[in-house]
Amino acid sequence: MTAQPSLMWFRQDLRLRDNPALTAAATSGPILPVYILDDTNSAPWQLGAASRWWLHHSLSALDKQLENRLMVLQGDPLEIIPALAAKFGIKKIFWNRCYEPWRSKRDIRLKRALTETGLSVTSSNASLLVEPWLNLKDDGTPYKVFTPFYRRAMSKGIDLASVLSAASNPELIPADLPADKLDALGLLSEVNWYSSFFESFTPGEAGADKKLARFLENGISNYKQGRDFPGLESVSRLSPHIHFGEIAPHRIYKESLELGELRGIESESDHFGRELIWREFSYSLLHYFPSLTESNMNRSFDGFPWQRDEPLLRAWQTGQTGYPLVDAGMRQLWQTGYMHNRVRMVVGSFLVKNLLQDWREGARWFWDCLLDADLANNTVSWQWVAGCGADAAPYFRIFNPISQSEKFKTARYIRQFVPELAQLDDKHIYEPDAAPESKLTAADVKLDENYPRPIVDLKTSREKALGAYQQLKARNRA
Repeated sequence: MTAQPSLMWFRQDLRLRDNPALTAAATSGPILPVYILDDTNSAPWQLGAASRWWLHHSLSALDKQLENRLMVLQGDPLEIIPALAAKFGIKKIFWNRCYEPWRSKRDIRLKRALTETGLSVTSSNASLLVEPWLNLKDDGTPYKVFTPFYRRAMSKGIDLASVLSAASNPELIPADLPADKLDALGLLSEVNWYSSFFESFTPGEAGADKKLARFLENGISNYKQGRDFPGLESVSRLSPHIHFGEIAPHRIYKESLELGELRGIESESDHFGRELIWREFSYSLLHYFPSLTESNMNRSFDGFPWQRDEPLLRAWQTGQTGYPLVDAGMRQLWQTGYMHNRVRMVVGSFLVKNLLQDWREGARWFWDCLLDADLANNTVSWQWVAGCGADAAPYFRIFNPISQSEKFKTARYIRQFVPELAQLDDKHIYEPDAAPESKLTAADVKLDENYPRPIVDLKTSREKALGAYQQLKARNRA
């Protein structure tokens, strides 16, 4: 008797290895592999431009792995999946769980509709080391501070054995698919501003494998300290691969810890594992506090006097602030779709505290420009740096881009992304506005011609930000 066909709905799990839903579906019998671009239910969080570039190439890589048999569609899964089930005589649907609020709501509705018509729906975890409902306080409430969240996760242990598995080799249902199915999604912008992304990343499962191997070979041994230095290759750069599910976080966690034990660098691998748990913390916060994407978690910030200023915002977006580390970070973002984490904190602090622009403006820009744009991580990180989130940096903690440049030796990083300053020596490249005219002339730097003077004074803008914060506190006490 021929096995009943089933449907495997790929989402944020674009891989064959360590994919529990795919393994379950393949075990059940022949499958119809499907990806659906859902711009219907995702509003207002449709994928940004950089993420769409990545998705296009990640789907292309997965399609090749599936012998060009991946069905790629666009629309509302609430309508598409029941129609596919009817067309292909499918009785079982498999998917891996997603955790953004809009996805969770959609999936609950879809599962109810499918089961009411007699179809079987099986969901699995392929994306998180610790799902939100499995790491709560003793009273059943979610954590709002990272350290106890981390300690509880470690005390319970990370379940690896039940998730890790070999790559699936499923039997596929024959389907007549158009040759231009990916192009039809229209994921790639006509303005090819992302032409240089391939210099830094290779979307797809094979690219993720190589990124992990390179990090374990060259980066993790100096991770704990090196991760703060933008000019070093001490970070994994796995975040886009993790976000699109091209590699299991369980595998990354397991292999990094095993390598740490093998090389005697447990402190480095443990610290890297701790950073992976930060991602889990962000997902837990967004799961239990879904309004975070638009609202301050600390509601006392609701009356903060953000100052909408388009010229200042544009200067920040385009890397024309006159502060080389900020400008290098913003240009790295535009040119590569990525920004070093230390620099993300600096540019975020500069926007919300020195420029007094609303953190939501920064979150939206990052959402459109980051290849690893992740609703949970992006939202929680921006609220953290703005001082209004869970376990947030105090508002009065303001990252000075000049002292940060000096402390973390960013000269090489600045020269890479702000080439007009490349000839300045290390002493003056962090603050060209303070350099002697002779040094500027020798380096062919002409302030306000080929590089801007600072758009705000750091001391004055810091005092203004702290004054606004004190006024907010006074109003809240009244």
